[in-house]
Amino acid sequence: MRLLKSDPRRDERIVSQRLPRDDDPKEAAGKIAIFQYLTVLVFVFLVSGFWQLQVKNPELYSEAAERNRIKSTPLLAPRGKILDRDGRVIVDNKASYSLLLNRDEIKWEHLPAIANAMQLDYGDLAGMIRRSASRPQIIVKDQLTRDEIAWIESHQDASAYPEMQLIRSWRRQYPQDGFAAHVVGYVGEIGEAELDSPQFIDYHQGDIIGKDGLEREYDKTLRGVDGQQRVLVDNLGRERQMEATQEAVPGKDLKTTLDLDLQAVGELAMAGKRGSVVAMDPRNGAILAMVSSPSYDPNKFTGRITRKEWSQMANDPGKPLLNRAIQAQLAPGSTFKPIMAIAGLEADVIDDKTTFHCAGGASFYGHYFACHLKHGHGDIQLHRAIAQSCDVYFYNVGNRLGIDRIAHYADLTGIGRRTGIDLPNETQGTMPSTKWKLRVSRQKWYAGETISVAIGQGAVTVSPIQILSALSGLGEGGKWYKPHLIQDKAPVLLRQAHFKPENLEQVVSGMYGVVNEWGTGHAAQLPNVKVAGKTGTAQVAATEKTKGARLHSELANNAWFVAFAPVENPEIAVVALFENGVESYNAVPIVRDVLKAYFDKKARGGSRITQNTQPFQAPRLFAWLPLSGGALR
Repeated sequence: MRLLKSDPRRDERIVSQRLPRDDDPKEAAGKIAIFQYLTVLVFVFLVSGFWQLQVKNPELYSEAAERNRIKSTPLLAPRGKILDRDGRVIVDNKASYSLLLNRDEIKWEHLPAIANAMQLDYGDLAGMIRRSASRPQIIVKDQLTRDEIAWIESHQDASAYPEMQLIRSWRRQYPQDGFAAHVVGYVGEIGEAELDSPQFIDYHQGDIIGKDGLEREYDKTLRGVDGQQRVLVDNLGRERQMEATQEAVPGKDLKTTLDLDLQAVGELAMAGKRGSVVAMDPRNGAILAMVSSPSYDPNKFTGRITRKEWSQMANDPGKPLLNRAIQAQLAPGSTFKPIMAIAGLEADVIDDKTTFHCAGGASFYGHYFACHLKHGHGDIQLHRAIAQSCDVYFYNVGNRLGIDRIAHYADLTGIGRRTGIDLPNETQGTMPSTKWKLRVSRQKWYAGETISVAIGQGAVTVSPIQILSALSGLGEGGKWYKPHLIQDKAPVLLRQAHFKPENLEQVVSGMYGVVNEWGTGHAAQLPNVKVAGKTGTAQVAATEKTKGARLHSELANNAWFVAFAPVENPEIAVVALFENGVESYNAVPIVRDVLKAYFDKKARGGSRITQNTQPFQAPRLFAWLPLSGGALR
C-alpha cells in the first residue's frame, strides 16, 4: 500500500474553507462597532424622551397624569339680567342641569345609548363631538328632565359611562309670548361663521353667545367668566376630596331705557297685526318701547332648537324673525311731507303764503298724478297742506325743488342713513338722487320720478325708527340724537341742522294741525297734552291692483303715523307702522294709546304699573292696564 504525500498548501486552503468567517478579527470588530452605535442611539432616544417629559413639556404630561385622579368640573357663569329703566327684570336665568362629556374618556360604543337616553339624534351627537375636537369637555344636552338626570346618576361611574358628568347650568328665561323678543334677542351655541368673526376671536366651539338683539350687542358685558372645580377621585370615579375651586364670575346686569309699561301697551296694540311701534325720547335718543309684530318665542332657542322649529320660523310668511322696527324697508308715504316742507322753506321755493290749487290731481310731464282727496282741496297753502295731507301741494313743491335738493334736506334729517342704534343688523333705507340712480342702474334721473318721491313714494324707503328719528328731530329744533337702549349712556348728538326757527315753527304748526284741527290724525288728540303728528298711507302696488284691497291683504296700503308731544318741548315721540292697514287712520290709535300711557304714568308721578322684581310676565300686565279706545277697543 502506497502512502500519499501531504501537500501543506492544499491542506491550508481546505482548512481555511472550513473555518467560519466570524473568526475574522476585522469582521467581528465591525459588528461590535455597529452594536455599540445602536446602543448609543437607543440611549439618546430614551434621554430625549425623558427630556421631553421632564424638561420641555412637564405641564402637558403632568396634566395628563393628573386627569387620571383629578376630575375637573366647569362652574358655568350665569349671564347678567336685562332690566327695564325702573329696574324690573325682563330677562333672567333659571337654574338647570346639563350633561357634559369628557373627551379623553369618550367611548364611541357608548354614544348610541347616551343619545337614546337623552332623546338626541345619534348623528347630531357624533357631529357635535367631532366639531368640538379642540375642547376637553363638551356640553351635549341642556335643561335635563328628571328622568334624564336619574339615568345619568345611575350610570355615572368608571365601570359604566366614565365620560359623563352632570353639571349645574343656567337656562335663559325670557318673557312669555315673544314679549320684547326683537329687542332682547336670544342666545345659542356659537356657529362656524361666528368663530371666524373678529367679534368672537376669544370664543371657542360650543360656547353660548348672544345671537340677536341686546344679547348679541352686549354679549361680552352679559357673559361672565366660568369657574372650575377640581375633585380628587378614586379608580372608580368616585369623589374623595375637594382639591380647589375657582368660582364663576356672573355677567353684569344690563339696565335698558325700555319702559315695560309702554312696551306692554305697544305689544297689545299690535296684537294680530304686522308692523312695528317705536317710542323714543327725542331729547336724548333713549328708546322707551320697541315692538315688532309678529314676534317669536326666544325661549325656544335656550335649548337646541330642532330643524323643524327653525324651518317653520324662517319660512313663516309673517317673517317673525324680522325686526321691523330697524329692518323693514318701506315707502314712508305722507310722513315724508314735513321733510318736503322744511326743504321747500329752506330752499326758498315756497313760503307760508305760497298757494297751489288742488282739483283732485295735477299733470306733470305728461302724466296725471291724483290726490288722495278725490274732489280736491281747492286753493291751499302750507299749513293746511300738511294738516290735511294734500298730495297736489307737495307734487308742486317737489317739482320746484328737484330730486337732488330733496335728497340734500332728507339726508340732513337722516333719511337713507342708519340711525346707529345699539342693535345688530339695522338697515339703511334709500334716499334716491341723480347720483344714486346712476350708481345702482346706470340710468339718468327723470324729472317725472321726482313727483312720486315728493309724497314719500317711488324709490324712497325707510324703517320705522328712521322716520321716527327724522320727524322727532324737527320737533327738537333740528337736532338728531343717536337712538340707544342702555340707561345712563351720555346722549350722542348725531347732527344739527341750522334751519330758520320760523321755518321749523311752520312745519311743526302744520303737524299740530294734523291732530288738533280735524286733520288726518285727529284721533290722536289727548286731553291737556298738545300732540303733533303726521299720517301716511303708502302704496305697496299700483293703484289699479290695490283698489278694494281689504285689511291685512298683501296688496293693501301700509298705514303710518308719527307723533310727538308736548309740541313746545317734546318728551316722547312714537311711530306706528301697520302693514297692509289700508288707511293711515288705522295706525293713529296705536300711537295715541302709547302716548296716553306715557302721560298717564307721568301724572301718577311716574309710578309703575308693575312692581315685581321677577321676570316680566306680559299677560298679568295686559289684564291690568287701563287702556282706551281705538285699536285697543
